[in-house]
Amino acid sequence: KVEEVLTDGRRIITFCNGTKKEISADKRTTTISFFNGDVKKIMPDQRVIYYYADAQTTHIAYPDGLEVLQFPNNQIEKHYPDGTQEIVFPDHTVKRLYSDGFKETFFPDGTVVKVEKNGDKIVVFSNGQKEVHTAQFKRREYPDGTVKTVYCNGRQETKYSSGRVRIKDGEGNIILDKK
Repeated sequence: KVEEVLTDGRRIITFCNGTKKEISADKRTTTISFFNGDVKKIMPDQRVIYYYADAQTTHIAYPDGLEVLQFPNNQIEKHYPDGTQEIVFPDHTVKRLYSDGFKETFFPDGTVVKVEKNGDKIVVFSNGQKEVHTAQFKRREYPDGTVKTVYCNGRQETKYSSGRVRIKDGEGNIILDKK
């Protein structure tokens, strides 16, 4: 290895494989430039910033355990110390994955999808409609109070805001229509 001390106080160490290590004059910042194009920076606040040249991806590790990955397509992933992950996609959709298995996704149009650990799903649309999906049924709730439920056996039940109730069997035959 070859070590240089520059007039401004920086030290540059060059290794035989082409890797270079630069230490700032105050010894608080270290930059390592690897022969494959990767760059690792250790910052004064103890952040470690690693740039993967081949993947054009940046990985930032914070002292508190937070890790942030930035991909070339502008996708950003945050991995929190508690196991929570947040992914921001290029279209600005945000997905959060919690360590207990709960997931929620926020779409740019205002739609929100929440999925429980057991697989139950709630979709809230920007127009005020809401869908609930479980293993037993799918239910759509409308802003006017109308609720339509389709059960796994095909039976359909619609409760209108007017109080009217209509039930259809699995084949679509009306078995009750109470106004």
